Amino acid sequence: MNEALKQLENLLQNAAAGPKPFPPNSRYNGLPLLTHTFADGRPVAYLARRFVPPPERFSTMGTHRVVEGDRLDNLAARYLGDPEQYWKLCDGNGALRPDELVEAIGRSLRITLPEGLGSP
Repeated sequence: MNEALKQLENLLQNAAAGPKPFPPNSRYNGLPLLTHTFADGRPVAYLARRFVPPPERFSTMGTHRVVEGDRLDNLAARYLGDPEQYWKLCDGNGALRPDELVEAIGRSLRITLPEGLGSP
């Protein structure tokens, strides 16, 4: 095993034992760090892909009708208590592009429980 790969392995092991690379409220928290080794032997660490769960897996706890000036971070702060949780609104509404949720005035957004809570 070359020296660079040993250093990378050590870094990843220490990262697993120490602080997580993403905070608990991040959509990337808990995803594993993986390693790809190029043909020339250079290792590169990368984050495993996050698959967006189907919105049917979430229980609706309320709705919000979009009005002029709505922003996803403000809606997440109001309904979820954290503006950085906007991605949960995206997951619960099947949006891959966050802005699409607030573009159409009058659209009804689902405010959902975290995946696995409640019965959809």
